[in-house]
Amino acid sequence: MLPTTPQGYEEIVSAFRWDIPAHYNIGVDVCDKWAAQQPGRLALVHVDQHGCAQHYSFGRIKTLSDRMANLLRAHGAGVGARVAVLLPQSPEAAFSHVAAYKAGCIAIPLFSLFGTEALQYRLQDSATTVVVTNADGAAKLAQIRHTLPQLRAVLCSDGAAPGALDLHAELALHSDRFTAVDTRADDPALIIYTSGTTGQPKGALHAHRVLLGHLPGVEMSHNLFPMAGDRIWTPADWAWIGGLLDVLLPAWHHGVAVVAHRFAKFSGEAAFQLLQDQQVRNCFLPPTALKMMRTVPAPRERWQLALRSVASGGESLGAELLEWGRQTFGLTINEFYGQTECNMTVSSNGAIMPVRPGSIGRAAPGHRVEIVDDGGQLLPVGAHGNIAVLRPDPVMFLQYWNKPEATAGKFAGDWLLTGDTGSKDADGYIRFVGRDDDVITSAGYRIGPGEIEDNLLQHPAVKMAAVIGAPDAERTEIVVAIVVLNAGRVGSDDLKREIQQHVRTRLAAHEYPREVYFVEELPMTTTGKVIRRELRAMVQQWRQDAGPGSN
Repeated sequence: MLPTTPQGYEEIVSAFRWDIPAHYNIGVDVCDKWAAQQPGRLALVHVDQHGCAQHYSFGRIKTLSDRMANLLRAHGAGVGARVAVLLPQSPEAAFSHVAAYKAGCIAIPLFSLFGTEALQYRLQDSATTVVVTNADGAAKLAQIRHTLPQLRAVLCSDGAAPGALDLHAELALHSDRFTAVDTRADDPALIIYTSGTTGQPKGALHAHRVLLGHLPGVEMSHNLFPMAGDRIWTPADWAWIGGLLDVLLPAWHHGVAVVAHRFAKFSGEAAFQLLQDQQVRNCFLPPTALKMMRTVPAPRERWQLALRSVASGGESLGAELLEWGRQTFGLTINEFYGQTECNMTVSSNGAIMPVRPGSIGRAAPGHRVEIVDDGGQLLPVGAHGNIAVLRPDPVMFLQYWNKPEATAGKFAGDWLLTGDTGSKDADGYIRFVGRDDDVITSAGYRIGPGEIEDNLLQHPAVKMAAVIGAPDAERTEIVVAIVVLNAGRVGSDDLKREIQQHVRTRLAAHEYPREVYFVEELPMTTTGKVIRRELRAMVQQWRQDAGPGSN
């Protein structure tokens, strides 16, 4: 871990060395280690929708995760079996992850707002054996269960449901003693699905060592985390790498308590209230959350905060938002950078180095991040090129699940190409310029157009469709669909709403197109590829012509 007393960035980097053991298990590290040393140590504060808090010790998490591991075994989830966790932030989500790792299974975090089509693809592609979910998830799975021959059991945290067993009743039938699998650090631990620009999502397969690989970036972005009294929270769902591996698991590695709460609908006022009530000391706030909190008047007069660090990632923060953070929190928001395949490789830290507006920070200790050309050749200082990370690196993914060609295409020699472009100055500060691909960044989510386009084509009125991102003041970008209709169909506001609902219910609420445009044909290259830059220009013109509030 990094030193917890302030030192210069250069001194910390030069002294850093990786310590990755040959054998390592995430579940043992984040739970059993602490349960053996300090079973009563606080692990989780779960705040329900009424504001009531329930506390879980590491000893209790061990008991629950051991029962869960035995339950997984009883349903045929052996070493290497895929176990999906389709839950919001909750104790059940946390101890299910720990159990899967201890059992040598491969955990698959899934967003609770995914629709049936999004779930079906991911569960089919991974050949998932067991799903842990709630009543909402069980109802969705019941609709697609017949298409999932590998799925042996659905365990529901809200009690028995059609096609689902009562999770807690099942847990009570199993022993609270389980011997964790002696996994190697390079053994698979989890698959996180990430959207690309074409086709269906890809499953980034990570090894157990991925947690250790995250630690320098987490510690740096939280002002040399942990320190006495630290307690961490994020509104980011644990189904995404930002919630799971930037907050929950690294905090538990260090024995730091995590606050868990699912907002029915996020609001700035509610976020400030939670920070105060739970005396949160550290938080990861995505840019959209910060922007919503920024609209709240006089927060320093209304709430007494105890924050020591605020980290943010997913999009670049502007100078204005950083200054608001200083005035509101009394500290500098530390930006960090990464992606599902190779996360937390760049970070800023106002405690140990100057923060330069427009920069996303410098390489976190232990990671080599450079600017290279498409062939993997280093570019000179200040040149624009691909942001790339050198392998081997413990935070780097093993491969895309069942996609060897896509895995090979992610690298240029030993450089993992992030797909983002930028530049690097003489002091190592990296400036994010843009994305080489067409992934849409909306409200902190990275959304690939491919899956949405596939879904749109299933609507009976749609002949062809293309999806792009368009600038939005609150969400950074919004999803925009440009649609060619089948013969005999006429575009209308009602059809737009129908198409939007089609995507919203089958994929996810954050993926539906907030704007829909009808065209006679899409701009194409001679090889049949959609020219997205022309679509962006068209949408920009349509928006200007229509004025605010249209579509």
